[in-house]
Amino acid sequence: MRILKLTVLTMGGVLLAQDQMPTIKVDVDVVNILASVRDKRGALIPSLQKEDFTILEDGKAQPIKYFTKETDLPLTIGLLVDVSGSQRNLIDIERSAASQFFREVLRKKDLAFLISFGEESELLQDYTGSARLLTEGLGQLRVSSGVSGIHPGPVPTIGSPRGTVLYDAIYLAANDKLKGEVGRKVIVVITDGVDQGSRLTRNQAIEAAQKSDAVIYSIDYSDPGAYGTFGFGGGGGEGELRKMSDETGGRVYKVDRKHTLDQVFKELQDEMRSQYSIAYTPTNEVKDGGYRHLEVRLGNKDLKAQARKGYYAIKP
Repeated sequence: MRILKLTVLTMGGVLLAQDQMPTIKVDVDVVNILASVRDKRGALIPSLQKEDFTILEDGKAQPIKYFTKETDLPLTIGLLVDVSGSQRNLIDIERSAASQFFREVLRKKDLAFLISFGEESELLQDYTGSARLLTEGLGQLRVSSGVSGIHPGPVPTIGSPRGTVLYDAIYLAANDKLKGEVGRKVIVVITDGVDQGSRLTRNQAIEAAQKSDAVIYSIDYSDPGAYGTFGFGGGGGEGELRKMSDETGGRVYKVDRKHTLDQVFKELQDEMRSQYSIAYTPTNEVKDGGYRHLEVRLGNKDLKAQARKGYYAIKP
């Protein structure tokens, strides 16, 4: 875990600031929201002010305590790559595009890790700020074969062979890797969206991401030729991906002939560098672990905010 000059641990998220003071840790009740704003044409709007936003928790307006745009908060990225049999013909493209993405997006203090998932989950590269090491990890991407038992790696999958453990992989990335990290936390998952055999549900994966304050960005990428006679022309999991991304404040990017994976990664990079960090102290001080609904409203009705739908009121 990285410790900056000033670390503020929060209830609904972690808010960091830098100063010249010695390292200090303070427990405060602050909910942190990362938001992106787009106009009607879908263009990112990076120039709004604090006064343009209203935050509602369970329908009640909350006074904004901290507001930052184009923040220098560290960015931690977990890249999850589907290596099930249906993705066999896409892995080389994914490897190349993701390597370029890491080279362009990672800045000083940023970290990333890499997980592949198919019939099991495997940590190919642990936390690093090195694009070179991440590229080497991408070089290990292989179609997942049915290996039963407990995988010996740091992110194990327990049990017999399965199909595509998408939900399990997201849960592990959020709960085991990102929960203790600080700053902005992002899960980027490249998959056709089809889960086969996860022991955890989609809602459990969403809850883990919300509790770790991680935003899920889904890249819907499928090979229509991999699904055979009953393939329906593609993976068909876009609805599942949209639910996970919408609930955590992310979005779904669709790869097709007119919209390449390289273009998607460029758009994702732009979005992650155009976020607003908004934090408030809840007027409801009860920390019962319950779910609180969040809504981000904008003064300009022609703009739309993209942010997580809620958080869990757990103790710091």
